[in-house]
Amino acid sequence: MVDTQVRPSDVTKFPIIDAMLTVAREDFVPAAQREAAYMGENLDLGQGRVLLEPRTLAKMLDALAISNKELVLDIGCAMGYSAAVIAHMAEAVVAVEEDEAMAAEAQDALVAAGADNVVMHVGPLTEGATSHGPYDVIIIQGGVAEVPEAILSQLKDGGRIAALFMEGALGEVRIGYKRGDDVSWRMAFNASAPVLDGFKRAAAFQF
Repeated sequence: MVDTQVRPSDVTKFPIIDAMLTVAREDFVPAAQREAAYMGENLDLGQGRVLLEPRTLAKMLDALAISNKELVLDIGCAMGYSAAVIAHMAEAVVAVEEDEAMAAEAQDALVAAGADNVVMHVGPLTEGATSHGPYDVIIIQGGVAEVPEAILSQLKDGGRIAALFMEGALGEVRIGYKRGDDVSWRMAFNASAPVLDGFKRAAAFQF
C-alpha cells in the first residue's frame, strides 16, 4: 500500500510513512472487508460511510504536517484507522464517531494497537468534541459541502483543518488556516468521498 499508493503520490515524510507501515489497516475494517483493506479506493463501511483510500488520507496528513506536540480532532474516525495513524504523529488524538457500534469496535482496535494517546468521543460528528478542545489540527474523514461553525470554533488560533469539499461527483481537499475568527482555505489536491450526514449544504429558501 505504501509503496504502490502513498509514495507515488509524493508523500514521503517519515512520520506518515512510518505510521502507515506500522498500523495494520485490516484491523480497523469489518471482518468481511479485511481482504479489501489495502485497495486503492474508498472502502464502503455502509450507511453512507467510507474508510478513505490510503492516498487521500496520506496526502491530507502530508498537507497538515502534524507535529508530536499537537492535539488533533479526528472527525468521523469510523473503526479507528485514521486515529491510529495520526496517533503516531501527534501528542494526542480525540476521535469522534457517532455510530455507537463503530465507536465500540474502534475502541477495541485502538487498545489492541496500543494507541493509548487516543480518546474516543461518541457523539454527533457535526458537534466535534468541545470538552477536549481547542485543537491544533482538525481532520474530517469524509466528504463535506460545508463545515459547521461549531467545528471551526474548536480550532485554535493559528491551527489548521483538512476537509474534502464535494461538488457533485468531484471534490477537492482544502486546508483551512485559522487567524482570529476567520478561516482561509487553500486547495491541496483532488479526491472524492460521500458527503457525511450533517455536512451537506442547507437548502436555500425559495418562494
